[in-house]
Amino acid sequence: MLFAWRERLADLALKNRLPTMFAQRQYAEAGGLMAYAADFSDLFRRTATFVDKILKGAKPSDLPVEQPTKWEFVINLKTAKALGLTIPQTLLLRADQVIDQ
Repeated sequence: MLFAWRERLADLALKNRLPTMFAQRQYAEAGGLMAYAADFSDLFRRTATFVDKILKGAKPSDLPVEQPTKWEFVINLKTAKALGLTIPQTLLLRADQVIDQ
């Protein structure tokens, strides 16, 4: 529901000097401070294998439930600088993407 308003949310948080962490990378890309979430492209690939098995005759109830195994961590340095925050180098090295635009 709030995805369409992600840029507005990020702007409001920055205006009120609130550091934010989101569960989708697009929020960090829109100006949020950080995002940590399952990699959606990996989830979609895994979904395709389930669809393939079902189309080949497998019963959905017989398929195992899987948890995400690939995660992504995004940090927006531009937002961190605007908030006056210093992100430790060790955290920056662990990030999958660092946005500094």
